[in-house]
Amino acid sequence: MFRQRTASVLRVVPLGAVLVLLEACSGQVQTIAANVDQSFQYEDTRELMALVNDATELVRTKGEAALSEFRVSGSRWRQGESYVFVLDPKGNMLVHPDATMEGKNELDLKDINGKPIIRGLLGAAMTFPGKPDGWYHYEWPVPGGLLPRWKSSYVRLVTAPSGNRYVVGSGTYNDRMERTFVVDAVKDAVAQIEKNGMAAFPLFHDPTGPFIAKDAYIFVFDSKGIDLVNPGFPNLEGRNLMDLKDTQGKQLIREMFKVVQTSGSGWVDYMWPKPGDSVSTQKSAYVTKAKMGDQWVLVGSGVYLADAPKAVQVAKKMTAPELMTLVRDAAAVFEQRGEKAYAEFRQQGSKWFRDDIYFFVWTMDAIRVFHAADPGLEGRNERDLKDIQGRPFGKMFLDAGGSPSGEGWVHYMYPEPGSIFPMWKSSFIKRVTFPSGKEHIIGCGIYNMQMDKAFITDIVNRAAALVKERGKEAFGQLRDRTGPFVFMDTYVFVDTPDGTELVNAGQPSLEGKNLMGVRDVKGKAVVQDEIALAMKDGSGWVDLYWYKPGQNTPARKQTFVRKVQSAQDTYIVGAGIYGEE
Repeated sequence: MFRQRTASVLRVVPLGAVLVLLEACSGQVQTIAANVDQSFQYEDTRELMALVNDATELVRTKGEAALSEFRVSGSRWRQGESYVFVLDPKGNMLVHPDATMEGKNELDLKDINGKPIIRGLLGAAMTFPGKPDGWYHYEWPVPGGLLPRWKSSYVRLVTAPSGNRYVVGSGTYNDRMERTFVVDAVKDAVAQIEKNGMAAFPLFHDPTGPFIAKDAYIFVFDSKGIDLVNPGFPNLEGRNLMDLKDTQGKQLIREMFKVVQTSGSGWVDYMWPKPGDSVSTQKSAYVTKAKMGDQWVLVGSGVYLADAPKAVQVAKKMTAPELMTLVRDAAAVFEQRGEKAYAEFRQQGSKWFRDDIYFFVWTMDAIRVFHAADPGLEGRNERDLKDIQGRPFGKMFLDAGGSPSGEGWVHYMYPEPGSIFPMWKSSFIKRVTFPSGKEHIIGCGIYNMQMDKAFITDIVNRAAALVKERGKEAFGQLRDRTGPFVFMDTYVFVDTPDGTELVNAGQPSLEGKNLMGVRDVKGKAVVQDEIALAMKDGSGWVDLYWYKPGQNTPARKQTFVRKVQSAQDTYIVGAGIYGEE
């Protein structure tokens, strides 16, 4: 429901984003003709553009008199979630169904991620001479709604007979990315590069800017294959990736260069897992050239299109409970044999080391003393180890092992053995005592593991223990997007027994609001049910239907909640997981 969303724009990159150049898992790379077919996949996109074009023409011919027509409820211009809005170049909202916004300057209005909505809409229509229209993507509630949802707005600049200029637009609450959205973003990026050169690069990294939307972002390569811009994986910037191959042996980067060199621009389709998925989904990247000084660069953006085909999972992934059992079995071996067990755990193809499954061992003072997959990493102090998103997973390992239970899950981004770019990894950590009497932590993880109930109960129980001990002082730690309580599309929420939301890292705009009356898409009073269950039984699961994180598609969700008593205060702590339909 409303509690789940992409935790960060680059997660993710959402925790989020996946490198659009490196990802291929199965099937052949397909190149689509360079003459980009900008016909739309969805009828509602075509209807939206037609609505804005007709509204623009009305302003061009009738001028300010057209604005009154746009305000008529039930007319073509204002029906349900669909409505036309009008801005002047200074950011004054002249037409909008929300009476509290109309007639006011909204230039500083931002969405939940800090994206400047009005500035972005004006920029889409006014930044580049000769391009008086464009798309802008942000999160905004439906009229009368509480939860911000992804909205894609199309805007056009028009001059009225009076000489006044206006930006006319409308949007669709639709998480489905159209190819034209990607093409529009790449063309704007090319214009920025050709105008400003390398000075444009910071714009592509800005999570509040126009070049990062949903799971799409801009990447740039020089003519030799050196990665110049990669907001999803900045650790790859500066590396030559020309000969990089996908899992099928295809030279994906060379394929992109072939497209731009032979056709000028075009599409490359490939397969890669979405964050949190264990099977690959087709992703499409649009690539073209840009002139930067006396050289040219390859510019592109990739996106998961709706209804894109998924690969068939050829091998069953180990589940979270199975991995927990494996780690606990390993703990028994280490407690009996200690360092003498290292040779056994290094054996390829054994129970302990196969495919991408391997064990590591740390001392409690953060020295990595054993790493089956890469012995060269041994001997290092890793207390300050962080992933690409700034998550201090070295400290998280020690905290999990040092907890009263002596075990727990840690979620972070880390490269597979032999790979150069990180992906989501979920590791189960356990504290063990060697025969010498010295305590260590051991761990093992799975890449791109499917979300599991075990993750949710673990994170809620740990959050509940923290809240019980520290009360409100724990809330800041629960909100920390680089901390252990926010990963992939999951985070912890805290409510009072009367339904007031106190903590929500994913939707901070909900904090302080009473949500007792909120219902899911099937009319179930979910917050009321969650609180009633926790107050009666102490903890439990609630089934509901709400929007998937970062999407507008309803799906089945299960939320685990626990009652917590901290001094005189009572709280409901919870988190949720989406299931496959």
